[in-house]
Amino acid sequence: MEDSHYRMVLAAGLSLGCNLLYALYHGLIGWFQSSLWFLSMFAFYGVLSLLRFSAVLCAHKAVNLSTEIFVMRGSGILLVLLSVILSGMNYLSLSQNIATRYEKIIMITIAAYTFYKITMAIIKRVKQRADPSLLTAVLRNICYAEVAASLLTLQRSMLVSFGEMAPEKIDFMNSITGAGACLFICVLGILLAVRAGKEKQKWQNQNL
Repeated sequence: MEDSHYRMVLAAGLSLGCNLLYALYHGLIGWFQSSLWFLSMFAFYGVLSLLRFSAVLCAHKAVNLSTEIFVMRGSGILLVLLSVILSGMNYLSLSQNIATRYEKIIMITIAAYTFYKITMAIIKRVKQRADPSLLTAVLRNICYAEVAASLLTLQRSMLVSFGEMAPEKIDFMNSITGAGACLFICVLGILLAVRAGKEKQKWQNQNL
């Protein structure tokens, strides 16, 4: 447990398991209820699981730099796809007025957990700022993408659980936040793909 690489793989593996279970849960509900919303949730967490699986597998096998570059580029492309899926989910939420209302205590608990994830993402960023590993960068960006989606979900639920805001204003707030979250995840993916291209060029120059 004192090995930072082992802790990184373990944490990513646990998150992978949670993402898979969450994806299967929504997939089954979506299939039996023919719900486009639950199927879109299945697609989102399915892609998130695929992202984490490729990174965990690569880290566990301790493969070479060329494979890490390949995983980074693939992760960048999948993050762009994830932003497209999230934009579709946001559209469904707005058009069908989908937002889960919770009791006050449950809503506060969900909010606390979401802000805990944000805090942990910041702490990891500070601790790993000098880490040159490409896989660390990939896992960090996956975490950022998940946090962005969690914030969007949290806002939707809080506005209907606590807010006295008019429906038009709620839709406006969710539209702005949703667009921001999708753009953020898309930029994360593009930056990963661009960095992978630069790392590949550098690696090729070193092996000439």
